[in-house]
Amino acid sequence: MDVESKSGRSFVRARAALVAGSLGLLLAVGGCGASGDSMDSGAKAADGKAAPREGFADEGGAAASAASEEQAAGKKAAPKPGGTHVIRTATLSVEVKSVPKAVAAARGAAEGAGGLVASENTERLDDTYETSHLVLRVPQERFQEVLRELAGSGKLLSRTSNAKDVTDQVVDVESRISTQRASVARVRELMDQAEKISDVVALEGELSSRQSDLESLLAQQASLKDRTSLATITLDLTPPDAPGDDGSKDEDPGFLDALGGGWDAFVTMLRWIAVAFGAAFPFLLTAALAVVVWRVLRKRKASRRAAPLVTKAPAGKDGASAS
Repeated sequence: MDVESKSGRSFVRARAALVAGSLGLLLAVGGCGASGDSMDSGAKAADGKAAPREGFADEGGAAASAASEEQAAGKKAAPKPGGTHVIRTATLSVEVKSVPKAVAAARGAAEGAGGLVASENTERLDDTYETSHLVLRVPQERFQEVLRELAGSGKLLSRTSNAKDVTDQVVDVESRISTQRASVARVRELMDQAEKISDVVALEGELSSRQSDLESLLAQQASLKDRTSLATITLDLTPPDAPGDDGSKDEDPGFLDALGGGWDAFVTMLRWIAVAFGAAFPFLLTAALAVVVWRVLRKRKASRRAAPLVTKAPAGKDGASAS
C-alpha cells in the first residue's frame, strides 16, 4: 500500500510539473510575440517620424516628396465625367420693319428665357434708318426656342449655328484642379512640420507657384462653365430699303442720277483746284515779287549805263568846231 501510494503521488507531481511547464512555455511565446509587435510598431512610428526629417535634409527633398504625393492623389482623385459639355453659338441677320421694337422684343426673349443681353450697339444711318447689333446669352436648354423666336421676328437674311464638344477639356481641368489642391495641401502640411529656415523658404516658393497654377485652373474652369451653361447668339437687325441695301444697287441709274454725279465731280474738281491754288499762292506771290524787283534793278542798271554816253556826245561837237 505504501509503495502504491508513493507511485501515485509521484505521477501526480510529474503531471503537475508538465502542466506548469506547458503554461510557462505558452506565456513565454506570447510575451515574445507582444514584444515583437511593439518593436515593429515602434520601428514603423520611428520611420514615419523620420521621413519628414529626411525630406528637410535638403531643399529639393520636400518638393520631391510633395510631387510623389501629388501624383498619388491625382490618380486617386480623378473625377468621373458628369455628362456632355457643349459650347453653342449662333449668328442671325434679320430684316425688320422697326428696329427699336425688334430690339425690345429680342431683349425680352433673352431675359424671359433666363438669359441676358451681353452687348448692344445701335447705329443710325440717317434720319430715317438705323441698325442694331446685339449679343445675347441664353441657357443651353432654351437655346433652340429663343433662336426660333428671333428668326421669326422678321425676314431672315442669314443664319449660322455651331456646337463644340468640350467634355474632355472640362474633365481634364477638373482632374488637374483636384490634383493641384491636394498638392497645395501637402506643401502646407510640410511647412507646418518644417524647422529650418531654408526648408521654410523653399516650401514657400513651391506653395506660391502651386497656388498660382491652381488659380489659373480655376479661371479656366469658370470660363468653361460660363460658355457651356449659356449659349451665345449674335443678332443683326436691319430695316427694309435701308441705304446701302442690295435693292437700291440693282436699279439702273437715270439722267438725273448721272447729272448729279457729274455735278458732284465738277464741284469736287473745283474744290481741289482751289485747295491747290491756296497751297501754291505764297510761293507764286514770292516769285512775282522777285521778278518785279529784278526788273526794277535791271532798268536802273541800264539807265546808269546810258547816262555817260549822252554826256560825251556834246563835248565831241565842241571840240570839232574849235578845231
